[in-house]
Amino acid sequence: MSELSAQLHNGIAKGSFVVLGRAGMDLYADPIGVKAEFGENFRADLGGSSANICAGLCKLGMKAALVTSLSDDTVGRFIRNKLIQYGVDVGHIRTLAGEYRSSLAVYESVMEDFQVCIYRNNAVDFQVTPEDVADIDYGRFGALVTAGTVFAAEPSRSATFAAFDLAKKAGVPIIFDIDYRPYSWPSPDVAADVLTRAADASAMIVGNDEEFGFMAGAYERGLDAARGLAARGKLVIYKMGAEGAITMTGDQELRTGTYPATPLKPVGAGDSFMAATLAALANGASLADAVDQGAAAAAITVSHPGCAGAMPDRATLSQFIEIHQ
Repeated sequence: MSELSAQLHNGIAKGSFVVLGRAGMDLYADPIGVKAEFGENFRADLGGSSANICAGLCKLGMKAALVTSLSDDTVGRFIRNKLIQYGVDVGHIRTLAGEYRSSLAVYESVMEDFQVCIYRNNAVDFQVTPEDVADIDYGRFGALVTAGTVFAAEPSRSATFAAFDLAKKAGVPIIFDIDYRPYSWPSPDVAADVLTRAADASAMIVGNDEEFGFMAGAYERGLDAARGLAARGKLVIYKMGAEGAITMTGDQELRTGTYPATPLKPVGAGDSFMAATLAALANGASLADAVDQGAAAAAITVSHPGCAGAMPDRATLSQFIEIHQ
C-alpha cells in the first residue's frame, strides 16, 4: 500500500467528513408520475450534491460537516433546518444577506421525458471565501469531500483550492466527485482545466464515463485518463451507469455491477453512491464490498421520490442487499 493509499484508508476509517459545496431545496411533484408542469401538490426536501452526500453519510452512521453559504431567507432557513434534521453539522455554514439565493430544483418522479429546472441565479453557495475555509480545524476530520460544482465560479473556486491546501497540511486526504454540471461554468475549456487540477490534487476521484471523457478531451479517452490517475497512486472509481463501475488502484482494476431497480427519476444516485461507498469503507468493508454497497444505495435512491430522503439508512441498505444477493 502506498503512503497516499494508507493516508486515504486511515482517514476514511475515522468516519468523520468535512464536505464542501452546494446545499439547496428540492421541490418534486406529488404523487409519483405527475409531470411538474401539471403538478398541483409538491413535496419539499433537502437538495444539492454536497448536502445530499452529507445526509447520506449521516443516515449511514457517519459524521459529516457541510461548508457552504445559505441565503438569509425562508429557503435558506428551510435548508439549514433540514440539514440539522439529517444530523449534519452546520457549524461551518455562513448566512448571507442581500440578493444571493440558495438553489432551488423543481422536478418530478418520472423517467420518460424527465425534466428538472434548477434556479442558480446569484447562487449563494459560490460566495464561500478563503476566509471561511481558513477557520476550519481540519484535524477534526478524517477526509475532505467535495463535488465539482464548487469550482465553477469565484470566490468558491479559490476557497476550495485553499481548503485543499489546508487539509493536506493537516494530513487529511481529499475525495473528489467530478459532478460536472455544464450550466454552472463559463466555458467547457475552463471547466476541463479546473476539474483536472482538482483531480490532480485529490487522493480519490469518483466520476462517470462522460465526466472522465470530458476532462480528457474526448469520451473515448476517458478510461485511459482514469487509468493514468490510478497509476499515480490515486483511488479512481469510473462509473458506467447500468454497466457498473471500474475501481482502479495502481495497476489493479476491479469491475462491479449494479442492482436491479425500478427507477422513478434519474437523480440522486451519484450522491448516494458516494455516501454509501465511503460509509462502507469507514466500517471496514473491502473495496469491492464498499463499491457494491454504493451501487445498492444508488438503486434504492432512484427507486423512491426525492434525493436525500430517498437515501437508505444502514438497516434499509443491509436488507436490500440481502434480498438481492
